[in-house]
Amino acid sequence: MSARYILVVDDEPEIRSSVKDILEDEGFEVGGAASAAEAREMRQARTPDLVLLDIWMPGEDGVTLLKDWKEKEGLPFPVVMMSGHGTVETAVEATRLGAFDFVEKPLSLAKLLRVVEQALAAGRPGPVVPSASGAPMRVPLVEPVGNSRVMAQLREQCRRAAQHASPVLLVGEAGAGKSFCARYIHALSPRAEQPFIEVSPGSLAEEAATVELFGEVGKAPGLLEQAGAGTLYFNEIADLDLEVQGLLLAVLEQGSFSRVGSPHQQPLQARIMASTQYDLLERAKEGLFREPLYYHLNVLLLKVPPLREHAEDVPDLLKFYVDYFNTQEGLPYRHFTLAAQNYLRYYSWPGNIRQLRNLVQRLLILGEGGEIGQAEVEEALVRDRVAQAQLTAGLPKEVMELPLRQAREVFEREYLSRQLELVGGNVSRLAERVGMERTHLYRKMRSLGISPKKHQ
Repeated sequence: MSARYILVVDDEPEIRSSVKDILEDEGFEVGGAASAAEAREMRQARTPDLVLLDIWMPGEDGVTLLKDWKEKEGLPFPVVMMSGHGTVETAVEATRLGAFDFVEKPLSLAKLLRVVEQALAAGRPGPVVPSASGAPMRVPLVEPVGNSRVMAQLREQCRRAAQHASPVLLVGEAGAGKSFCARYIHALSPRAEQPFIEVSPGSLAEEAATVELFGEVGKAPGLLEQAGAGTLYFNEIADLDLEVQGLLLAVLEQGSFSRVGSPHQQPLQARIMASTQYDLLERAKEGLFREPLYYHLNVLLLKVPPLREHAEDVPDLLKFYVDYFNTQEGLPYRHFTLAAQNYLRYYSWPGNIRQLRNLVQRLLILGEGGEIGQAEVEEALVRDRVAQAQLTAGLPKEVMELPLRQAREVFEREYLSRQLELVGGNVSRLAERVGMERTHLYRKMRSLGISPKKHQ
């Protein structure tokens, strides 16, 4: 399937270049236009899947171009406005005129990627997620897959949790399906028509976290306000910075918050959900997590089992992801033979459902023929094990003599660089492979001096 095409319209070359680099690292094809006239020409030559449109440009401004496109074409593609500090009200008005959403300059990498994903999802057939501006869009009701007793119990627990407004804490190994369950709970709840906003704690580990959470007077609303009466879900809450943990704790204790620079308190309407693969009480003993926050979140605790504990669901999961990639991404349909299914039932699945999903996707992309046999599956899993072994081989002996922090940096740089080579420099695939959220992964790579382009 060809890459999604995004047109970036901005008169500032630096912004066009930086946005282009970021989106290309995510696997998108990106075009750039410096004016409304150039954008019209590029749109006539090729219909984009998404347009990122600056508001103020010399000559014709972005809002005028948006109106023109809407009147003549009815906006056959989603448009996300890019606004400066003095144009937020104009950007909000643009969303009333048909823009999907807006992102404020200077651009936040976390919000840019989040809005791009949401706009593309809303602009194509299939599951739709809510706009970051808070527009109520329905999260599709997709049940956790499997007919085992374990999964039947999990679904029942999710159904019960959905009927309450209390915080939910989902606990389980990486890749076990915690985010899937969070969306399922939201879709079953009375909040189903309200926004579901997923937050990567890694994207809140900066100085701007307060504004990201609460918003600021005269600027875009923060995450708590965007979520409205829907759900705000923290994916891997253990990675939340201690200072930001304190901010969230205060909100939960007071039941209200205020925008930065505003004396007015707003009631907390959103339901808070969080997930973790760690023992938060142990992390609290180590000084890495606030114990009071754990008890505020641990009102409804759901344990999401690892795949090895419900291996009888593997055939159903294989079928589910084959159908998903065939219908949603246009990958060829291939059938797992009974021998291949039985072999995978007895595999240990250290990466859980995420590993199974990635395996199915890789076999559909790289394989040939209508069937996936046991030999092909074994070969793919062996390649995975060999690749993982190679990642940890060849580290200098001097590393053993370094302090732990420096040794960890050496390992992380080597690990991520080799993983990046295996995925051809594709950051989206790297994020899935190593189990990290993309914005957090970008920050990590920047801190380690790793450039995705060198591995493409």
